[in-house]
Amino acid sequence: MEKLQESTHNRLNPLTGEWIKVSPHRTKRPWQGQVEDVQRPSEIKYDSSCYLCPTNTRSNNEQNPDYKDTFVFTNDFSALLSDTDSVSTQFGPNNLLKSKGEKGVCKVICFSPRHDLTVARMEVEDIVKIIKVWREQYNELGKLSYINHVQIFENKGSIMGCSNPHPHGQIWAEEIIPNLPKVELKKQKEYYEENNSSMLLDYAQYELKEQSRVVYSNDDFIVVVPYWATWPYETMILPLNKSFTNLNDLTSENDLNLAKAINILTIKYDNLFKTNFPYSMGLHQKPTNNENYLGNIMHFHYYPPLLRSASVKKFMVGYELLAMAQRDITAEMAAKQLRELDNTHYLKSL
Repeated sequence: MEKLQESTHNRLNPLTGEWIKVSPHRTKRPWQGQVEDVQRPSEIKYDSSCYLCPTNTRSNNEQNPDYKDTFVFTNDFSALLSDTDSVSTQFGPNNLLKSKGEKGVCKVICFSPRHDLTVARMEVEDIVKIIKVWREQYNELGKLSYINHVQIFENKGSIMGCSNPHPHGQIWAEEIIPNLPKVELKKQKEYYEENNSSMLLDYAQYELKEQSRVVYSNDDFIVVVPYWATWPYETMILPLNKSFTNLNDLTSENDLNLAKAINILTIKYDNLFKTNFPYSMGLHQKPTNNENYLGNIMHFHYYPPLLRSASVKKFMVGYELLAMAQRDITAEMAAKQLRELDNTHYLKSL
């Protein structure tokens, strides 16, 4: 393992079957490229111009309620619509060109009425409320006859394309099972059929014993920089002991421990570069089509873009777009940095 910290090598992602190139020596190269604006946390609790703050009017002229905890509404600019015609078309040489209409539902979840709070700065009890809303929406949307997959995610920070700084996430519920979850489900099933155990539970237990890629753990969940991580400080939140396939499998105690894991991870992210750390987060759990998915374990992916500082990000261009993913620091290096950071948010000491 020590040699892997110094020389170029490839690592296999067992969830996708794809290889990632790791080149640890490249962090020594000078940087004269693009520098991003540092992500500053908001300093106001209420913004009268924000479309997501309580009582404000959104762009479609609907008024937000004076909500006190969380607030869910159908996205005013949904990528998926419930009345779309599902007609299929194919044409071109040997019917090479194909398309199929798809209907679905897109929702927005405001995590807090306060404009200045991010998940990293919320109390654990308030993150539990978010988890409960995720569960409610997963169940409500999953009951729709045309919905087979519910994708819960959060884009944090303008660098990740977030159009509004108010703390919020999204849900896209749709007819198909999207590409990445579909591949992950397939790989987990293949592993289960070969080993009679769940890939991600086996992996979580191994990481707990090995420790070099662990960022945080409690009785129910582990935060780890996966061995096959692509983004510099990419992490996963995995269940440790139980086959949680979706949020319905969690007890109130499990919810609390999941909230603690999310809280500690996002605090460490902010503390890393003393910034409002950007990322995309997504929860992968069992599809809602009532099919049996052997070996499926719910898990969270966190994909942050920052590489060297609050203003230098990792670009997925050139070789990454045309050949394969590549990273400049090893998963072990990233985990060590995150693990050794304080669990108290840096703004609390200012």
